[in-house]
Amino acid sequence: MQGFQVSGTGTGTGAAMKNWRNVALHSALAAGFMFLLQRYGLSATMESSLLWAIVFGGCAAGLAYSQANR
Repeated sequence: MQGFQVSGTGTGTGAAMKNWRNVALHSALAAGFMFLLQRYGLSATMESSLLWAIVFGGCAAGLAYSQANR
C-alpha cells in the first residue's frame, strides 16, 4: 500500500466537482422553495413565481459559491 497517497487539502478535481454540486443543489432548493412559497403560499401568478424563483436561485448560487471558496 505504498503507492497510494491521498492529499488532504481538497484542491483536486473531486473537491471542485463537490463544490459545484453543492452550489447547484443550494440554488435548486432555494428556487424551488421560493416558487412553492410564492405560487401556493401567497397565491401569486405563475410569471411572478418563476421570476422570484430565478432571482432567489441566482442569489443562493452566488452565496453558496462564495462560501465554498472561503
